[in-house]
Amino acid sequence: MVETLPHHTPPPPNHHQVLVLKSAICSRLLLVTLIILFRTLVSPYDTSASLNPPCLSTPNPNSTTHPSPLENGVVWDSVYFLRIAQCGYEYEQTFAFLPLLPLSLSLSSHTLFAFLSPFLNQRPLLALSAYVINNMAFVLAALYFYKLSLTVLKDPQIALRATVFFCFNPASIFYSSIYSESLYALLCFGGMYHFMSGGNNLAVLFFALSGCARSNGVLNAGYLCFQTMHRAYHAMFQEKRVTLALQIVIAGALRTACIFAPFVAFQAYGYYNMCVGRSPDEIRPWCKARIPLLYNYIQSHYWGVGFLRYFQLKQLPNFLLASPILSLALCSVVHYAKSRPQNFLSLGFLAPMEEKSRGVVFLLDELSRSKEARSVKKSSVRVEAEHSNLRRRKNVSKGDAANVHLESEPAAIWPGYLSASVLPFVLHLGFMACTAFFIMHVQVSTRFLSASPPLYWFASYIMAYPGKYSRWGYVMWAYSIAYIFLGSLLFSNFYPFT
Repeated sequence: MVETLPHHTPPPPNHHQVLVLKSAICSRLLLVTLIILFRTLVSPYDTSASLNPPCLSTPNPNSTTHPSPLENGVVWDSVYFLRIAQCGYEYEQTFAFLPLLPLSLSLSSHTLFAFLSPFLNQRPLLALSAYVINNMAFVLAALYFYKLSLTVLKDPQIALRATVFFCFNPASIFYSSIYSESLYALLCFGGMYHFMSGGNNLAVLFFALSGCARSNGVLNAGYLCFQTMHRAYHAMFQEKRVTLALQIVIAGALRTACIFAPFVAFQAYGYYNMCVGRSPDEIRPWCKARIPLLYNYIQSHYWGVGFLRYFQLKQLPNFLLASPILSLALCSVVHYAKSRPQNFLSLGFLAPMEEKSRGVVFLLDELSRSKEARSVKKSSVRVEAEHSNLRRRKNVSKGDAANVHLESEPAAIWPGYLSASVLPFVLHLGFMACTAFFIMHVQVSTRFLSASPPLYWFASYIMAYPGKYSRWGYVMWAYSIAYIFLGSLLFSNFYPFT
């Protein structure tokens, strides 16, 4: 547990970033070591993943080669990513896997790792590129997550604790495998950080690219919609400037469209390849739909994804497997809603003006930021209050925990997590958790929600306080470590995990 800094000590962001870097690198070394160890000691359930038939575009019966050791980790969806990077989108079901990771692998294998081509065949070279790219992306994602946490929570110690927990999160196996989780987390956290720092255009770029890594990346447009809604309301009803409100709405709509554009373009690409120029007998059913959305059809037809379609008795073990992460998500959202009901139910419109003006960029537009000067005096009062809270936490850590009741004074003890800045993240997490529980294969929840910041922020606050809440910190760390070892054992040997 990280010790709370005294109130007079300035935040040490550089020192913390070094600790984050070390934690991220150590966690990746641990995962890679476990993958190699368990792959060596345990016989895989299915060895067919290492088979690599020739591409349909260049049929060559003699091109099939024996798998190399680098391909031992090519299991589950990794097979699809490597196949797409090597052969392109050959089959309808491959369009369920978005192109950012395959394109990155193909590009890096022909540039950064081209010098290894005389020694490695194409598929092992792509696998090596994937391991390097994903593990490096994870390290960068951890650094971005710390900067995001520091910007939102205003507490270096809590931000550091949350980031370390992310470095050893329960879905860690996917961040060091040939999956798109690392790239998505990097782009997602980067976009969130630039969004909270006022760099909307850069945030749009990151969010748009995240939609090229995973389909749920388009949901990040919700942050821009939330911001646009608040800014337009402020301009219309607070400043009485109708023209400014219209400008804000138009700018928000354009930015949202930019985030959706890559995903829509990919669906159009799938339609062109699967539907255009086909005979009536070859045309797939989804091609004739009013809105021919390939991704939804693939998820429903090939994987059985749909509302309540997974609610079967035989799927009970999968619900149990996902129950820890879903419980943590539920507690994160419910605690915020119970502690700040007015702010939560009003979507932040009834939050105090001075709180929303405190660096929360979803309220103030660039054209009206001059009004921030009016809250300087109030900000100084807030700083003193936060110093008081830090001193209180220090006293609690010295032995006064028995006299503290977390429920009686949550706003004073947890100012960061309960601030208005966290609301859009909590709403996003709530929507994602409901989607995972009611629509998706529920066991995927562990990795599907692993890039949701409120999970780690809420957990870090739980871990920060001794007494009866400290045991929940131990439970969360035990859960994370258990899933790291269990995932490394099962997933890398082609046994069902998440």
